[in-house]
Amino acid sequence: MNESSPVFLIDDDKDLLKATKQTLELAGFIVSAFPAATEALNALDAGFAGVVVSDIRMPQMDGQQLFARIKGFDPDLPVILMTGHGDIPMAVQAIQDGAYDFIAKPFATDRLVQSVRRAAEKRRLVLENRALRQAAEQAQGDLPLIGQTPAIERLRHTLRQIADTDVDVLVTGETGSGKEVVASLLHRWSRRAKGNFVALNCGALPETVIESELFGHEPGAFTGAQKKRIGRIEHSSAGTLFLDEIESMPPAIQVQMLRVLEMREVTPLGTNEIRRVDLRVVAAAKVDLSDPGQRGDFREDLYYRLNVVTLSIPPLRERRDDIPLLFGYFAERAASRFKRDVPAVTATVRRHLQQHDWPGNVRELSHFAERFVLGLEASVLPKSGDAPTVEAGLSLPVRVERYEAELIRESLQQNNGDVRKTIEALGIPRKTFYDKLQRHGIVRGDFAGLDGDDRRS
Repeated sequence: MNESSPVFLIDDDKDLLKATKQTLELAGFIVSAFPAATEALNALDAGFAGVVVSDIRMPQMDGQQLFARIKGFDPDLPVILMTGHGDIPMAVQAIQDGAYDFIAKPFATDRLVQSVRRAAEKRRLVLENRALRQAAEQAQGDLPLIGQTPAIERLRHTLRQIADTDVDVLVTGETGSGKEVVASLLHRWSRRAKGNFVALNCGALPETVIESELFGHEPGAFTGAQKKRIGRIEHSSAGTLFLDEIESMPPAIQVQMLRVLEMREVTPLGTNEIRRVDLRVVAAAKVDLSDPGQRGDFREDLYYRLNVVTLSIPPLRERRDDIPLLFGYFAERAASRFKRDVPAVTATVRRHLQQHDWPGNVRELSHFAERFVLGLEASVLPKSGDAPTVEAGLSLPVRVERYEAELIRESLQQNNGDVRKTIEALGIPRKTFYDKLQRHGIVRGDFAGLDGDDRRS
């Protein structure tokens, strides 16, 4: 939350420096106080996660010069300038040059605190977007299986271990979790990479078609078979055959497939010729084939033949720490594809990334990132009046906290950020309202601007 954001405070007036430091610390900020701009500048870098608040008129290096130096190494670092009456023209020029805000002395403490709070929230969003881009760049070596959670790290390690072993592999995972990605990596990281990667969705083809697709046929093998066709199995020889949704494979084809796996040979339709194949099969299932209740009519002996190595891909909701990284990569990819810049991630989008259960997993997240880049994400984001998403397994206090935060955001939205109207609608004291804003990390400026009672304070 921005309440614990660091603040660098610079003022050569020691009494004012001490008083302002106490004000910001009471508001929850972590304040480092400096009597000279040069001292603060020596402690700053582009990774600073907070806000700089500086007086303008100081000896040696004044506030304008400090701002110019900061702008040189990080133009996105918010700088708030405190000004005497005679310094206002200089402060206005600094604002035009990119300073975040200026506050004329003497100032109300609320005016300073609110400005720092908004600047801290802006800084947090800037750094989050930087981190997304950096993480996406660092992930290039792991594409297309991106992630830094232990489960994904283990999965990548296992894939590299077994890629060159030629064992058949069974991959399990929910829809959209990346089963074909895992299969393609097994192929790409193996010595079979020079061969063909051949994919077939067993649930997408009827039995009469899937047999010909898998085994191939000779001319005249059946009505409409006018010319020879190499089947997917033979075409994948020396490469990798990926059978998706193998639980949907018709029983009669399962029998033939079992023989192919045992004998490593195939007999095309319309001929008695047996052709040897250098085969490596990666099969994928949406259900747990080890469970007879889920397996249905899928042959147990075929399951055990495929189950030399089983890889399980965790759903996205079980590796939430990977979501920002994945979203950053997909957004960058979409921006390149659509020739657009990646927009800043808003608080609403960030909440959706954190709280949504992603039943469509990585595929759903990828599509959301595309809509985000196109400016269409509002069509799938929850409306302000919708009930908040609650994750299964959360304690009651956590659920209550999240619900309270959503109610406050909803009321701020309905009242265009007007504090007085929002407080009346919620029926709580003003101090309680601001305490809750701090606790939930809610920035009132996100809900239309400064037209509430803060402008008059």
